[in-house]
Amino acid sequence: MSGQSGLVGEWAGLASRRVAANGVELKVVEHGEGPLVVLCHGFPELGFSWRHQVFALAEAGYRTVTPDLRGYGGSSRPEEVDAYDVLTLAGDMVGLLDALGADDAVFVGHDWGASVVWNTALEHPDRVRAVAGLSVPLTPRPPAPPIDILRRRLGDDFYMVWFQEPGVADAVLNADVRRTLLSDDANAAQWTKRSDEPPAPRPFLSEEEFAVFAEAFTETGFTGGLNYYRNMDRNWARTEHHVGRTVDCPSLFLTGSEDLVAGFMKTEKLRAVLTDLRAHVVLEGAGHWVQQERPAEVNGALLSFLAGLG
Repeated sequence: MSGQSGLVGEWAGLASRRVAANGVELKVVEHGEGPLVVLCHGFPELGFSWRHQVFALAEAGYRTVTPDLRGYGGSSRPEEVDAYDVLTLAGDMVGLLDALGADDAVFVGHDWGASVVWNTALEHPDRVRAVAGLSVPLTPRPPAPPIDILRRRLGDDFYMVWFQEPGVADAVLNADVRRTLLSDDANAAQWTKRSDEPPAPRPFLSEEEFAVFAEAFTETGFTGGLNYYRNMDRNWARTEHHVGRTVDCPSLFLTGSEDLVAGFMKTEKLRAVLTDLRAHVVLEGAGHWVQQERPAEVNGALLSFLAGLG
């Protein structure tokens, strides 16, 4: 893009490179100096989703490393569905630390990125100094594979269930990138619905910011991100050894009161699995895209959490 302004231009001016990690290459953006903070985005997003946090953290004396996760943006996009299970994704984070020459880091994740950082803390506790999850809480392992549970509770039309068949959701989402990026409905019927009326822009996202996402997903499609969902049952099978495990490093959970994820991922048992939960922050009126929608409050919560680590 040319003629970039504001945060888009500032982000484009940051140093970026591709780093070999765990058999793939991750595009990472680096900014600041000091204790290392790794920021992991969700679906359907990019490292750019953390643009508001990167500058605030760097100004406060932290070194930020922000990857496009496996399957997204400028990073590798393996074709195999089973290349996207959560233990492999956690391995990407360890591989990233190794490539950076870092013993550990504070990991911060949103949406699927939250799942990645929670599982990195469970699987590789010696590499995680502290962990913060936004929108998606760590929950105890369910008694059965999650897709069957979701299908019984919420039906075949629930988006996570609909995403399971390779190629089906991909074709729908790829056909109208703008509508996909601006859709929040949990039901497949709304994703497949066609309308000549363009979807309303998000009030917290300028057209220039939106174009960063739209251009990336027009090039890559959504299959990489959809493959995270297609591993949910495989994740369940592969993490049996996590039963009874807890995250014992300092932790933070932050969400919006209007986040749709709260409707099917409960937080009642959060302190049972996060033994050093420093704060459980709920931003009233905020939705799912919380770090973009309410950056000042998210930055404040993260900086308070980081300052408390000593």
